[in-house]
Amino acid sequence: MEYSDAMPDSPTVGRRERKKAATRQAIADAALELFLEHGFEQVSVRDVAERADVSTTTLFAHFPSKEALVFDREEEVEAALTAAVRERSEDQGVIEALRAHALESWVRIWSDPRRREFHALVDRTPALREYAERMWMRHAAALGAVIAEELGREAGDLECSALARFVLEIPTLAQGRHDPRAAVETLFDLLIHGWRSQRDS
Repeated sequence: MEYSDAMPDSPTVGRRERKKAATRQAIADAALELFLEHGFEQVSVRDVAERADVSTTTLFAHFPSKEALVFDREEEVEAALTAAVRERSEDQGVIEALRAHALESWVRIWSDPRRREFHALVDRTPALREYAERMWMRHAAALGAVIAEELGREAGDLECSALARFVLEIPTLAQGRHDPRAAVETLFDLLIHGWRSQRDS
């Protein structure tokens, strides 16, 4: 095993990580541009590599599959979800922590003008829809596990798993609404207070 002379917090390591991140972003941007221009099936991995000015080997070093090029923030999204639960303040409940995360992160992302094109691309591409569904299930499993852990429940706890799935349905229900922020607030209120207490009492 070889060891680098640079310390973990040295400028050399910092530059290397920034360059790596920049290359990954350039590849993802090139891929999305090409997919939106020509369609997912019509664009090859080689086309993306050429547009990003990297080799296909470099591309696959950053992305394990062609579908992953479209969902380039998959790991970040899951990490942010679980961090919202784990790193919440002592006086903040799990659902309130997830509400704050949704209002801070999800609503801001929905304002990106390319989101509509992105969703249209996914909707009309079977391979991307299937990938998105598998990704959604992984996120739900990870979120359910961290909720159970934080609440001292057993792994696979039904209520924690259900809560995670309900939370992850909120983006689909809220985006495209006239006021997405108000929609998010309404949906989290429903999770906290329940349908019966709000509507049937």
